[in-house]
Amino acid sequence: MHPPVPSRPTVPPAAAGPAPLLATVVAAARRRALRDGDRQVDTAHLLHALVESDPEARAAFDGEERVARVLGYLVQRSIGYGLRWQRSAEGAEVPRPLPAVRAGEGARRRTSRWSPAAAAALEEALRRAAARGEEQPHGLDLLAGLAADPDSRAGEVLRHAGVDPPVLGARAVALASVIAPRGAGALAGETEV
Repeated sequence: MHPPVPSRPTVPPAAAGPAPLLATVVAAARRRALRDGDRQVDTAHLLHALVESDPEARAAFDGEERVARVLGYLVQRSIGYGLRWQRSAEGAEVPRPLPAVRAGEGARRRTSRWSPAAAAALEEALRRAAARGEEQPHGLDLLAGLAADPDSRAGEVLRHAGVDPPVLGARAVALASVIAPRGAGALAGETEV
C-alpha cells in the first residue's frame, strides 16, 4: 500500500481582494521560469503572467494591439528569444529569495530565486498597496512596479513592443487610483449610492 499523497495548501477562493491574483501571478511566473529553464524568476516572467491573468493590467496598455504585441514578444522569449537570458541573471546582484509574497502561497515547497529587479517590482507593488492601507497589491500596482525599471527585462520587452515603460507606469498608477478605492469599498461591504 502506498502512503497517502499530502494535499498542497492553496489560497482560499473566498479570500477577499487581489491576493488571489497576486498569488496566481507569482505562481505562474515561477512555473514559466522553471519551464523555460531560467536560473531565476525575472521581470519578464512577472510581466507575462500579469498580462495573461489581469484584465485591469491589460487595460493600462494603449489598446489590444499593444497587448498582443507585448504578449507576442513574451511568447518569443519563452520559445527562444530569451535563450541568451538563460545564461545570465537579470541585474548585477545575486538572485535572492523573496519573503514578502510567500505568506499567501501556502506551504514553502522550495525557495525560488528572484532577480533583484523582480523582487524590487514586487516590493514596490506591496509598498503601493500599503500606502492605500491595503494588505495586498492589485495587478496595476505590480505593473507600475515593473514599468518603474525601464532597464529590466520587462522594460526591454515593453520597448521592443513599442510601449514606453514610464508612460505605461503612469497609466497603471492613474487606473489604480480609480480602481483601488472602488475595490477597497467593495471589500469593506460598502455600496455605492
